[in-house]
Amino acid sequence: MGLTVGVARDDRFLEHKTGHFHPEHPQRLSAIYRMLDQTFADRVDFYKPEPANLEWIEKVHTPAYIKRILKTAEQRITSLAPDTPVSAGTYRAAWLAVGAGMQGIDALASGRCDAFFALVRPPGHHAEADRSAGFCIFNNIAVAARYAIERYGQDRILIIDWDIHHGNGIHDIFYDDRSVFYMSTHDIMLYPYSGAMEETGGGPGKGYTMNIPIDRDMTNDDILYLYNDILPSLFAGFRPKMVIVAAGFDAHSGDPIGRSRWSETVYAGITRLLIRLGRQFSPFTPLLFSLEGGYDPPSLTASVKAVIEALLADHETQTPDLNPGQAVHDLIRKIRLTHAPFGVIHD
Repeated sequence: MGLTVGVARDDRFLEHKTGHFHPEHPQRLSAIYRMLDQTFADRVDFYKPEPANLEWIEKVHTPAYIKRILKTAEQRITSLAPDTPVSAGTYRAAWLAVGAGMQGIDALASGRCDAFFALVRPPGHHAEADRSAGFCIFNNIAVAARYAIERYGQDRILIIDWDIHHGNGIHDIFYDDRSVFYMSTHDIMLYPYSGAMEETGGGPGKGYTMNIPIDRDMTNDDILYLYNDILPSLFAGFRPKMVIVAAGFDAHSGDPIGRSRWSETVYAGITRLLIRLGRQFSPFTPLLFSLEGGYDPPSLTASVKAVIEALLADHETQTPDLNPGQAVHDLIRKIRLTHAPFGVIHD
């Protein structure tokens, strides 16, 4: 039986203008929304988000930074960072993007949905406590995780970041926090050039960060084999109460920035794996997806569609037959050796 799926969407996200030649443009989202209307109009529950309450944004971001975001409403277009232009409508879109993630937490915690996809912009996983970076304004996922922990007592949150760029903002915000396990697969040779495997968390959070630098030439079978090896051990050891996916789709072969080799079948395959692992627990481990990168509208739309189709599928999919290269086996061995001292992942 398929999952009950909620989707947050709102045309106000399109009011975040970035200029004619910027890759993070409104057409990314409008293309996805057209696909939703054509394919999922009566198959998912649509939610209209409300702006986040200020107190929750302040759990992650400094008051001075929040004030700086508000002041952008006074200018037609400006920049918060060299790669992060904003417009007069950005502050509202950013506030709504945070609110959509919190709305997803509410829907999942109440049992109204098994899975929720916040289809938002601007993205968030590069945003730090006091600054914008990498097209990101507020750290949507970090606020959602903090909200789940403090509002609903979900003290074991697993964040999976499959965006091809390392989510340095999420990484740094929860680096010392054992209530959140952050796992990222990323190309360390791409912006922000961070996320070394040896960075495993600090203080009480030691062992609760898993950085997996990957080669951009990894095939679909390579990456699916990696996830099918590591995630079951992570679920067994950490036993997450909720999973949040930083759903960036810029590792797709069609993406102009990621320059990797994945297809949408990878994202669908990881989603099916998360469903299978979540069903091992009672109640089911709920899933929140929040849109991050992905800059080619056709491949981005196909990838989002593949994820939602996987969530709605009414049949159990077994572990696929995969033929990974030797480099993946070597990478898995290195991951396990790095994390063995912490006892968080179990065989």
